Amino acid sequence: MFDVLETWLRRSAERIHEAAPELTALDQAIGDGDHGTNMDRGFTAIVVQLDAGTPEADGDRALAGTVLRTAGRTLISTVGGAAGPLYGTAFMRGGSAILAADPGLSPMDVLLTALDAAITGIAGLGKATIGEKTMLDALIPGLTAGRATQAAGGDLVAVVVAMADAAEAGVASTIPMLATKGRASYLGERSIGHQDPGATSSALLLRTLADVVAA
Repeated sequence: MFDVLETWLRRSAERIHEAAPELTALDQAIGDGDHGTNMDRGFTAIVVQLDAGTPEADGDRALAGTVLRTAGRTLISTVGGAAGPLYGTAFMRGGSAILAADPGLSPMDVLLTALDAAITGIAGLGKATIGEKTMLDALIPGLTAGRATQAAGGDLVAVVVAMADAAEAGVASTIPMLATKGRASYLGERSIGHQDPGATSSALLLRTLADVVAA
């Protein structure tokens, strides 16, 4: 599990860096205009931390959970705006869920449990839910699709691909939405017609995970 997590974090850093101008442009339309820059800085810091070595942990799964929690703390300390606390909380909650997971759970179950915990953390911190033009409009459909695919008998690859596909559809759904949370909500009806940058970066992370797991 740790190998997949590390590869995902490193590849996500690369893709966030490549997408930083797009994310910043999206945020300039309805936010502070710094989402791409902030996310790039945060994920660069995560890679620096990975390069410095991994902590001691009792087993592969415990190492994955510990590293994900540490990545969350790194995002909180290095990413400005709302993205740092939200993504940082998501990673920390996800890491804690991995650490607390029953050893008998499959990697698929652990993944879905961790994503559920991450979403719960974001929703609680941001006091938000689906349909409010936030990152949850990508993450919640992603989790729902993952669970549905699992229930239909899909394997891990099928589950993560379904998650990424649903998240990207969720991103598109934010364009006609009226923002009711975050800085974009200050614009009122002027927020309609713009794609949410947080949902976009969330979908990017899920697509990267799908690519890593399917490789």
